[in-house]
Amino acid sequence: MNKQIGTLLVGSLMTVGLLSIASQAAATTTVEVYKSPTCGCCAKWVDHMRDHGFTVKTHDVGNKEIRKKSGLSESVGSCHTALVNGYAIEGHVPAPDIIRLLKEKPKAVGLAVPDMPHGSPGMEGSRSDPYNVLLITERDQTRKDATIYNRYDPYAKKVMQSEPAATPEAGKSGSIMRLK
Repeated sequence: MNKQIGTLLVGSLMTVGLLSIASQAAATTTVEVYKSPTCGCCAKWVDHMRDHGFTVKTHDVGNKEIRKKSGLSESVGSCHTALVNGYAIEGHVPAPDIIRLLKEKPKAVGLAVPDMPHGSPGMEGSRSDPYNVLLITERDQTRKDATIYNRYDPYAKKVMQSEPAATPEAGKSGSIMRLK
């Protein structure tokens, strides 16, 4: 019993240590955000990034020029563009995906969440829609040619939770119609 407690304690300490390292890495990383001065969802995304330990500098000048200069096509466009450690981040990309990108360091232009999907960071509300985070591997790559880096589907979990679990006795109690 004491050995199990010791193992759990060591595992917990390792987890806390890794989370601390990840948050320290984010805290030392500055994100430059180019956005409209009047966009509320952009400001909420900036708050999301700060909540995940990033240092954020905002530039209220719009994002069309920086998007183009960064090599992001209009087809992956959204309301703000960010630059972080040599990568371009377009739109409402969740901070954990950016942290993963910075850890993995793939050869890429950056990440994008095209448009402004409901339920993405900064676009929270009464509705959540499925959306993809795209990995842009080449300059001016279009949406259809990008790789899906992560998927967010708020309905997938609800469907799985609402389906009844199959039991071996399920077929015995109900009637079965057989086609000949």
